[in-house]
Amino acid sequence: MRLRYNFRLYPTAGQRQALARAFGCARTVFNDGLRLRQEAREQGLPYVSDGDLSKLVITQAKQTPERSWLGEVSAVVLQQALADLNTAYRNFFASISGKRKGPKVAAPRFRSKRDNRQAIRFTRNARFTVTAGGKLRLPKIGDVPVRWSRDLPAEPSSVTVIKDAAGRYFASFVVETGADPLPQTPDEVGIDLGLTHFAVLSDGRKIDNPRFLRRAGRRLKKAQRALSRKAKGSANQKKAAARVARAHARVADARRDFAHKLSTQIIRDNQAVYVEDLCVKGLARTRLAKSVHDAGWSQFVAMLEYKAGRYGRTFAKAGRFFPSSKLCSACGAVAGTMPLSVRSWTCPCGAVHDRDVNAAINILAAGRAERLNACGGTVRPAA
Repeated sequence: MRLRYNFRLYPTAGQRQALARAFGCARTVFNDGLRLRQEAREQGLPYVSDGDLSKLVITQAKQTPERSWLGEVSAVVLQQALADLNTAYRNFFASISGKRKGPKVAAPRFRSKRDNRQAIRFTRNARFTVTAGGKLRLPKIGDVPVRWSRDLPAEPSSVTVIKDAAGRYFASFVVETGADPLPQTPDEVGIDLGLTHFAVLSDGRKIDNPRFLRRAGRRLKKAQRALSRKAKGSANQKKAAARVARAHARVADARRDFAHKLSTQIIRDNQAVYVEDLCVKGLARTRLAKSVHDAGWSQFVAMLEYKAGRYGRTFAKAGRFFPSSKLCSACGAVAGTMPLSVRSWTCPCGAVHDRDVNAAINILAAGRAERLNACGGTVRPAA
């Protein structure tokens, strides 16, 4: 399986200028290729192939006075920018033809130098290396200092240099690794995700919702208010915008760190993990949108899924329309309507349920049933 390992970079002033030049050249090649294909479509000409596009916007463009500065950066960076454009077009065509599953993918759009995120990619053809001193050697940029938090498990196939909205630089290595199974354990768990508690486990444990965005609300409000008072286009406005971006970056980093630690603990302690397939996009359209985005359910579930595959655990999702909260885990009866204000309820069979714990127990039972069915067992457990 392929994994990404991210590390912080600390380029010098000259290296930051070289990276800015590389970001601009990659963006220009991407936009030139997109413009040529759009003009060909408007004029009724055939679709420009990948090879012809590379000759037009890279090879021939370098020989013109208007684009001669493209030769100042690594050619691999320009080729990878064009590869991103080709991938975007393939995804778009597959989406409109129905070959691609999931939500519809829009056509590629022009990149802006004011985008919050700038990135370039180096493959093995670029001959990037990690020096003996622990620096990342990039062609036509130099040896960039890296803060290594851990060792790479294998030789990376590519590295992406990223500059985020807060002005931080990162190196994202793509590494091909095999499975690293953990010792087997008899424990299994069902997880019910929520807002009052971030996660409720089928064994009764409740994980508090950290609410990182809410806790940082006053700091963000103060920084945003200061930004709104600055003159448009001034240097002070740029500084204030950077302060807002850094505040948001701290929130995102804290949320990601929490999700990583919790998902790792759950995967280590349980042989099988079952969660509910939530429609996060639909919930994000309700009045709870801010709280839903602040929780970061999708990020947490994605971490559980890839870590389960890496460490030899079983991961599955219960159906989106499975009535986990209204189903009695004792007798199997389904209750009527149950608004969110109802946190506990009593079944006619006499069982008293905590809404979230009961949902986690039902998710665990449903996951086990589907797992047994895949192995030739019963479709649903007996009542």
